[in-house]
Amino acid sequence: QVHLVESGGGLVQAGGSLRLSCAASGSIFSINAMAWYRQAPGKQRELVARITRRGSTNYADSVKGRFTISRDNAKNTAYLQMNSLKPEDTAVYYCNVVQVLDLYWGQGTQVTVSS
Repeated sequence: QVHLVESGGGLVQAGGSLRLSCAASGSIFSINAMAWYRQAPGKQRELVARITRRGSTNYADSVKGRFTISRDNAKNTAYLQMNSLKPEDTAVYYCNVVQVLDLYWGQGTQVTVSS
């Protein structure tokens, strides 16, 4: 079992920045992809950014050029640097990791962007 803990969410004004962290612990032997998803009220959960173990990344079109995903394999931690935040980025952000064929989710961290 892999346990994920997200941190770094909060309230920020439009144009501001936040950095989210996702620390994985437990039975870790080979985490493949790490990703961030988000879910706004009344909307479906959507992929924000994903990074493979080798560092290949992909982003949702809505965050390209503003968000950067990274990871520290030695610490089993993923990060999401969010710049130029917009009110429409307001959501609960969830960390997601894949290990072999298993998928794990964190509890989520709230990000609120005020206009």
